[in-house]
Amino acid sequence: MSKIEKAKASPSLKGWKHSKPGLLLSIGTSAFGALSIIKDVKKARSEQDRLLLANALVGALALATGTALLVRELRRLGSDDILAD
Repeated sequence: MSKIEKAKASPSLKGWKHSKPGLLLSIGTSAFGALSIIKDVKKARSEQDRLLLANALVGALALATGTALLVRELRRLGSDDILAD
């Protein structure tokens, strides 16, 4: 069985969608999202806007959760990486 056939047959990879480079790229783009959230928090503090601050904090929680999910998927991929054969 070729590597491509193994990847297509593997339910954890879902084809090439959850590849290691793809997950690393997603984590990297999350880092850029963090910069935007930091900017929003600074703006909310300077303007003393509690609603904007709440929005930034909720965004930070969503970003942290999404990054944690990506890291978990990356760890799972590392433990059963069929393309590394």
